[in-house]
Amino acid sequence: MLRVGVMVSGGGTNLQAIIDGVAEGTITNTELAVVISNNPGAYALERAKKAGIDAVCVSPKQFATREEFNEQLIRTLDEYRLDLIVLAGCLVVLPEALIQKYPNRIINIHPSLIPAFCGTGYYGLKVHEKALERGVKITGATCHFVDEGTDTGPIIAQKAVAVMEDDTPKTLQQRVMEQAEWVIMPKAIDDIANGRIRVENHQVKRCDA
Repeated sequence: MLRVGVMVSGGGTNLQAIIDGVAEGTITNTELAVVISNNPGAYALERAKKAGIDAVCVSPKQFATREEFNEQLIRTLDEYRLDLIVLAGCLVVLPEALIQKYPNRIINIHPSLIPAFCGTGYYGLKVHEKALERGVKITGATCHFVDEGTDTGPIIAQKAVAVMEDDTPKTLQQRVMEQAEWVIMPKAIDDIANGRIRVENHQVKRCDA
């Protein structure tokens, strides 16, 4: 049974897709052990409580230094004996010590087809604003493992989404979530939980091919 911790910062729509996947059986062999937010007002914490999942806030504002926050964040994650950490709309820059402690055990969802519109400064609506400014016709989402870079870890899955002529950043964001993010992240968790993928030479390989 894969013990999963989900890190969030906001409303938790991706978290809800994961909760629903476990409840409906599309994500198997998986236990959601904890949801951790850096934002005490994040609605994602309420989603976790409603689903009977431990909901914990570890905010930088609670600590005198960033180092103290990083240490408590790692300590909290360690307490839950997690096999996988899922970043589902998490806006915290992870400490390098955490990434090194959980190699190929942290995954993230990014709202573009990496390597397009990714890296430092590209998150949330900003990604979709840039995509519309460039006039792209196809965008999407990418689920990837997390390494020490920004959006540079091995790619697990990608799904394309069409851009409409009358799209706004918000309408595009919603379509990318519905058609891509809520599809590929639950599938990635299920694949990891059931040993279907492995990382080899910084690339994700399927074990059931």
